[in-house]
Amino acid sequence: MSDERELGKHEDDLDLVDRIDLLIASLPASDPIRRELLDLRLEISQREETFVEARQTIEKLEEVIKKVTSPANRIGTFLGAVSKETAHIVVGGADYYCNIDPRIPMGKLKKGTRVLVNEAFVIVGDLGFETAGPVTKITEVIGNDRLRVGNEHGTQSLVLQRSSDLAKTALKQGDEVRVDSNYRMALEMMAAPGSHEHYLDAVPVLPWNKVGGQEEAIQAIKDAIELPLLHPELFEKFQHATPKGFLLYGPPGCGKTLIGKATAYNLTRQLAEKSGGDVREYFMHVKGPEILNMWVGESERMVREIFATAREKRREGFIPFLFIDEAESILGTRRASRYSSILSTLVPMFCSEMDGIDSLNDVVIILASNRADLIDPAILRPGRIDRKIKVNRPNKEATREIYRIYLTNELPYDGALAKEAENIGAAIEKLIERFVTWQFARRDENKFLEVTLRSGRKEMLYRADLLSGAIIASVVERAKAMAIKRAIANAGKKDSFGLSEGITEQDLQASFNAEYVENDIFPPSDITEDWLKLVDYDSDNVVKIAPFRPLNADRPSPIGGVI
Repeated sequence: MSDERELGKHEDDLDLVDRIDLLIASLPASDPIRRELLDLRLEISQREETFVEARQTIEKLEEVIKKVTSPANRIGTFLGAVSKETAHIVVGGADYYCNIDPRIPMGKLKKGTRVLVNEAFVIVGDLGFETAGPVTKITEVIGNDRLRVGNEHGTQSLVLQRSSDLAKTALKQGDEVRVDSNYRMALEMMAAPGSHEHYLDAVPVLPWNKVGGQEEAIQAIKDAIELPLLHPELFEKFQHATPKGFLLYGPPGCGKTLIGKATAYNLTRQLAEKSGGDVREYFMHVKGPEILNMWVGESERMVREIFATAREKRREGFIPFLFIDEAESILGTRRASRYSSILSTLVPMFCSEMDGIDSLNDVVIILASNRADLIDPAILRPGRIDRKIKVNRPNKEATREIYRIYLTNELPYDGALAKEAENIGAAIEKLIERFVTWQFARRDENKFLEVTLRSGRKEMLYRADLLSGAIIASVVERAKAMAIKRAIANAGKKDSFGLSEGITEQDLQASFNAEYVENDIFPPSDITEDWLKLVDYDSDNVVKIAPFRPLNADRPSPIGGVI
């Protein structure tokens, strides 16, 4: 009886096809019903396969219908954890305290990451940090966790939190950051295309002996810049105020920029030797025209950014040097330029920034200008630009010093020159002495400009009166080019002294003449006074200036323009 019950229970667990198989197996092979049962089994099997396929299709349709009819998940920004199971998020500008799916570890969620939120406002996914979003500028760093951002004029300012990735990043005013779409979290520090690093200039190894012919200017720089920083205790003892800024002025090409870089190199080196530590310079070479911008407030913003960068570098341990070249272009008198509308606010902004600097211990400010007479008096007054240092044209002795810098012992020279003296150094000294004497000779060939005064008296300016360090460097480079061309033409040949081709005195003379022939360009009469300022000649009582033309001269007519 029990066996029959077990058999019946077993049959209840079988499907219809299996029952038919049992029935067929119980019939003898000769039974005609067996054939009918086999046909029935095939038909039932086919119908079951159809039912299975239909059931699978219905399940897929149900999944599709569920997907297209279920509400969309929201994306929020994770602001932090309130408890072990509760998170603080912002979705669409609204704050929520929500639960977290247990399958998502709370410890792996970072501040500022995007999270997936379902219709019940439960965090069901971690989407990581957003890769795009608005960029804004920091106007103030508040503590270690908050930043104030806004536009240049301070309107519509917002306070943001730092994301986990920005928690240990050094941020300061003026830096740009990318924020999340909800404007609650600063996500990434951006490299601004017009950042202050654009002004950074490398300072070469430039000891004072590499700056020739400017002893007076160098001594004035040492007295004004080096002494206060190298001997602060004496200045404090005498209660002597240290200067803030310096102006290097003089004709173009006489080494103002070179002196500025030499100041940075030598001062930094001396401070490093005195302190015994690693002192580095941060030389910001700002060209005046680079600051001018047509957009309202942009030039002032750049000035603020430059000074903010200098102060920041000082806090980091650098010695910041702010060298502003062509200073008259941005710091000119406020009605003396076609940019007067910009200068009317730019000059006061520069003055206010300078007033925020205590002394050289903060920032070393050096201005350079060819036309110091055009710089606004508010900039040049004591307390801002305290020292005005003239960079003169080189005289005869200074010219010798500059040639000694460029005509080194390592250069190849003419064999006859080398045989004149016991060593190459003495030969170069003789070459320089003869060439400089030839340059400064008061002969007709060296006459360059004829100046007519109101009294009718005429004065003559010679080529040497308009000499500059840049012209000397160009003369030497031209002579090198001539020697190189001659060496190429005479490849493999040697002179009577058994030496290869080198620089000759005739190369230097030809280069000197070529330099002044190319610069024989004179301005129209309406800007003669400005041109005289550039050649460093007193323009008072001048009524006419003209190039000197010998009667037998066969030279092309001058071109209107300015050197």
